[in-house]
Amino acid sequence: MSYQTQLLSASNSEAALGEDSILSALSTDPESWALFLDIDGTLLDLAETPDAVVVPPSLPANLDTLSRKLGGALALVTGRDVGYAEQLFSPFLFPIAGLHGAERRDPDGRVHKAADTSEFERLKADLVADTANWPGVLIEDKGAAVAAHYRLAPDRKLQLEPLIERALIRAGPNWTIQHGKMVIEIRPARADKGDAVAAFLAQSPFAGRRAIAIGDDVTDEAMFRTVNRLGGYSVRIGPPSPATEALGSVPSAEALRGIIAALVP
Repeated sequence: MSYQTQLLSASNSEAALGEDSILSALSTDPESWALFLDIDGTLLDLAETPDAVVVPPSLPANLDTLSRKLGGALALVTGRDVGYAEQLFSPFLFPIAGLHGAERRDPDGRVHKAADTSEFERLKADLVADTANWPGVLIEDKGAAVAAHYRLAPDRKLQLEPLIERALIRAGPNWTIQHGKMVIEIRPARADKGDAVAAFLAQSPFAGRRAIAIGDDVTDEAMFRTVNRLGGYSVRIGPPSPATEALGSVPSAEALRGIIAALVP
């Protein structure tokens, strides 16, 4: 079986990678490309709660092998905080942008953290108290960000939205609201995932390479726009949709993991 056939078989869709099968370039021309990957819903299947995600045993090592094939030009770009994301793929360490780009661990190991305030700490505690009697709503403390998950209680969205908007006013102008799949979040306003990708592309080993960005949610559209503008390629996990700026699609996180496995035989 040819490599191209393996790749398409892994993705379960002839059209999943686009007509030019752009991801095959990661194997045939690895020194020319940089890869940016969201985590939840992209590398990992979504779970009912953030802590319930499952990391397939082979995935961390496969990512490490692919990173080395790319000369280290592989980064994770996630809404998780950097520390939590690192734990998911331990013992391997990758460059990571966390909190949707507000914090970052560079290839040389330097960490740029987002700072919260005493008022933001009180705000997070108040959100926990305010939703204590809302079964199925989970408040996730991300340090300098906070997320309200309602996957287990979708009917609570209409109550959560004004609650989070009021909390944003308390947080002040250095924070903003980020909507996602069954989650509303208050995150630092200073950066987004597109800014994180641009920052990585200014550093070795990413500098001078074309970027491929893969994600699944509205939070990933910022990095799609950035890589498209810079002549790279963007891939959305899920069915093709006119609502996204991604240029290609892969049907599921499982399919993407299959593609990654095919890239590192």
